[in-house]
Amino acid sequence: MRVDGKPYRTVWMEGGTVRMIDQPRIPHAFRVVDMPRHTDTARAIREMVVRGAGAIGATGAFGMAQVAAEAPEGDDFFAYVARGARTLENTRPTAQNLFYGIRAVLDAIEANRDDLAAAREAAVAAAQAVADDDAESCRRIGEHGAPLVADGARVNTHCNAGWLAFVDWGSALSPVYAAHRAGRRVFVWVDETRPRGQGARLTAWELGQEGVPHAVIADNATGWLMRRGEVDLVIVGADRIAANGDVANKIGTYSSAVVARANGIPFYVAAPTTTIDPACPSGEAIPIEERDADEVRWTWGWSEDGRFTRVRTTPAEAPARNPAFDVTPAELIAGIITEKGVVPATPEGIARVARA
Repeated sequence: MRVDGKPYRTVWMEGGTVRMIDQPRIPHAFRVVDMPRHTDTARAIREMVVRGAGAIGATGAFGMAQVAAEAPEGDDFFAYVARGARTLENTRPTAQNLFYGIRAVLDAIEANRDDLAAAREAAVAAAQAVADDDAESCRRIGEHGAPLVADGARVNTHCNAGWLAFVDWGSALSPVYAAHRAGRRVFVWVDETRPRGQGARLTAWELGQEGVPHAVIADNATGWLMRRGEVDLVIVGADRIAANGDVANKIGTYSSAVVARANGIPFYVAAPTTTIDPACPSGEAIPIEERDADEVRWTWGWSEDGRFTRVRTTPAEAPARNPAFDVTPAELIAGIITEKGVVPATPEGIARVARA
């Protein structure tokens, strides 16, 4: 995708340094930040400098390549690799892509166990393959999902499942971009997505870069617009898809799905098959991350005098809860758009496209 006409991926590796777009600064500033060691990369995932299922999957893979490069020679090599993997795995618990990316690099290292130089090289190659696969899968999600976006369609989306959430193209927004580039008229209602505002900050910024007509709405306005007949379909992303078709995504997704069902609006989930967790039987088994309550109490933004600052939005003594994700039951989902096609949110549909 392009920023001011220049092509970018969300995250990439140069030498031993992981480079990424600093997402908390968007839309107020665009900058690329460097993570020279795997501990820096892990911190970037945990603090959401980089976020989104596919993006943290690739970042975790690149972090594992850093681990292999940093590991000492001799018997301590594999102990260091194991510790590094745990550090990266413990950053965020919900998104399946993170664990997929780390495992892909660990498998490449293990396959070259008797040659540490080859293991280091294989780790870099495997991490790059994870990133390239993510970008290509999302491009193909756009191809398969674009027919669902008719000329004149009004699409609602929640959170950010665009190219910033993946290595490129995105999942939920990829069909929108494909339809737009094909010349179809498409309009996007952008849920602001409290408390971190990924829709208001990131999705709106992306759509503006691409020239897609859109409007940011308060999360609570979604049902009203659906009731008025101003939404034709909903497309959201996913952080983990269970074997039965249940989907974990950003908090508020379940509410949107319920209201969409009540108003007869098709509700689609778009995700690469790396997001599927075949070992997870249902949404009840998906671990749900709960983040710092201060994300609810405080908001970051640019002040009128040009400072990037934090302001409190609640009474100082008010307690808060901050679950980062919820689970949408499979029966509320019209279909799952993957790089292999659109499949039903059923055990049979999931099994048809899930990776071994």
